[in-house]
Formats: sequence, C-alpha cells, structure tokens
Amino acid sequence: MAAKKEKAPSCFSGAGMGCCQVEAMVSVDEKGQMVLPKTIREKAGIQAGDKLVLIGWEKEGQTCCITMVKADSLAGMVKGMLGPMMKDILTS
Repeated sequence: MAAKKEKAPSCFSGAGMGCCQVEAMVSVDEKGQMVLPKTIREKAGIQAGDKLVLIGWEKEGQTCCITMVKADSLAGMVKGMLGPMMKDILTS
C-alpha cells in the first residue's frame, strides 16, 4: 500500500490561526519585481514554480492590504466551502 502523502497545514483550516505579523520587508524594483526572502519561502513552503494568488482588500476606494496565498491552498479552501453546498444541490 502506498504511503499517504501528508497535506501541508493551511492557514484557512481554522485550527491554530494566529495573529498576522510583519514577517519581512521587500522592495519593488523598476520592473515591478520583488524577491520573497528565503526564510519566508521556507516557512511558507514556497518553491520555484509555485503559483501565488494575490488578494487585495480595499478601503475607501484604495487597496490597503495585499495578501499572497498559495494557489493550491486557495483551491482547497474553495473546494472545502463549495463542495458540501454542491453535494446538497446535486442530491436535492
């Protein structure tokens, strides 16, 4: 029997969610590019080729916060929220 692949913990699982905190400061260059520090990439399990989703929050017409989420984590969260609802719809 194949070993079960462990899922990385998700910030969206609800369990163990802590406070937001400043992790690092990055600079944006002339091309609009920035580098995520190695310590942040390691803590978040971000590897070359991973896709990140940028989520912006607006306040009074201005983007005030930008959050990055690994695309596979976001997909799992959406599936987790919509899956039970879709199951109910399909069985009704």
